[in-house]
Parts: sequence; C-alpha cells; structure tokens
Amino acid sequence: MNMAVKDRVIALDGVANLRDYGGYAVAGGARVRRGILFRSGDQHAATERDLSALAALNLAAIVDLRGNGERERHPSLRPDGCKARVLFFDGETAGLAPHLEAAEGVLDEAGAHRAMERIYARLPFRENLIWIMRRYFAVLAEGQSASLVHCHAGKDRTGMAVALLHHALGVHPDDAMEDYLLTNSAVDLDARVADNRETARQKYGARDDATIRVLMGVDARYLDAAYRALREEHGSIDAFLRQVLQVDDERMEALRLHLLER
Repeated sequence: MNMAVKDRVIALDGVANLRDYGGYAVAGGARVRRGILFRSGDQHAATERDLSALAALNLAAIVDLRGNGERERHPSLRPDGCKARVLFFDGETAGLAPHLEAAEGVLDEAGAHRAMERIYARLPFRENLIWIMRRYFAVLAEGQSASLVHCHAGKDRTGMAVALLHHALGVHPDDAMEDYLLTNSAVDLDARVADNRETARQKYGARDDATIRVLMGVDARYLDAAYRALREEHGSIDAFLRQVLQVDDERMEALRLHLLER
C-alpha cells in the first residue's frame, strides 16, 4: 500500500473509496484543511463497523451526486443519530453511473478508454448534475465543518467535483490529478472486475477483464477530456466555475476562508 493510500484512505467493509481529500498545498503557502473533506462511493452496503466510522467523522453535510434511480436501488445507510444535512437532486444525474453508461457498445480496452473520454467530455454539462454541484460548492462555502461528497463508485462524478474544488482552491494540477487517480489504489480493482464481469460481458459486450478494468478505474485522460471540453466551451475552468457553478469572488473567498489553513 502506497503512502497516499495509508495517509488518506479510510478502509471500510462495505463503503468503497472513503478518503480525506484535504491536505494538499496551495499557492501562497496554505494547505487544504484535513479532517473536514471526505469523498466516497455510496453507503448502501455499510456494515455496523462502517457506520461507526462514518459517525466518527461528525459530518455536517452529505452531498449525494446520484440520481433518484440510483438512490432507490441502493439506499444509503446512516449512523444512528446522524444529523448531517443530505443534499441531492430530485431527478436523474445520469441514465447510468458514468462507467456503466460508457460500457454500452464497448468491445475492447481501447474502445472503453474512448467511451470514458466521451462521457467525461459531456459530464460537466449535465444540467441536473450542475444543479447538485452548485449546492456542493455552496454548502462548503458555509463552513459547516465536515462534509462527504459521493456518487455510486465515488470516482467519476465525485472525481470531477473534487477536482473542480481543488482547482478553485489553488491546488497544483499534479496534486489534484493524484487525488483523482487515487481511486485506482484505494479500491480493490481485481474484486470490482470480478463482481462486474458477467454483467459487463453479457449486458455491455465487454470482451475481457482488461476492458472491464478500464471501466472500473480512472485514468488521467478522462479528467483531461472534461477539462478540455470546459476550456473549449467557456474559455477556462475558472470561467466555468463563475458562470455555471456560481463560484463568484465572494463564494471563492468563503471557500478559501473555511477550507484553507496555514
């Protein structure tokens, strides 16, 4: 296990990819605070031990990037007495989780990579996802202590949201990408391939395990595709944050006030 995994990942039984995404340096000598920013996959299979660990995070807000269909199929479990405000969009944020949507029509590893890049190029422009991402930035700007953002697997919609926050805070792009790619070490990809093998082959036509692994993990090319699309459409990521996600100067100042420390 590499040091980033040991330092950031909270290993649980039924909740995948739970980790602290603070601690990164930003321009000017500050750092993103630790112990208040958490990301994960969904919590429908949380064990009692998992729920105890989640309770210990003292979450004030949970931002669920999934749509209604996903929440109905996999309802989240909460610790007893959980007082966290849960934010979600009342509708669909994806027809399927992006990695499953990308699998349609995929036959081989190269095709899977191309499909994921196409999905990511469209991901920032989904109106319903934009709605909940605006709330994500808004609740973080309120400074309500610890929060958790998650989707189904905690890698695509969550990965993009976290990367955009890191960009807004001034985290170096290499560090932001490191956090995004940490999914590949934080989860057991072999187990995920095994769990999804038959569905991916029968329903989506995935040819082999290498193809399925592409869909179950993340790759720098995916996030790069999203950023490239944002720059083409809005001129810059900063412009997208201001114009679409409503992260104006006042909200940016609040985010930095609450989420950075020296």
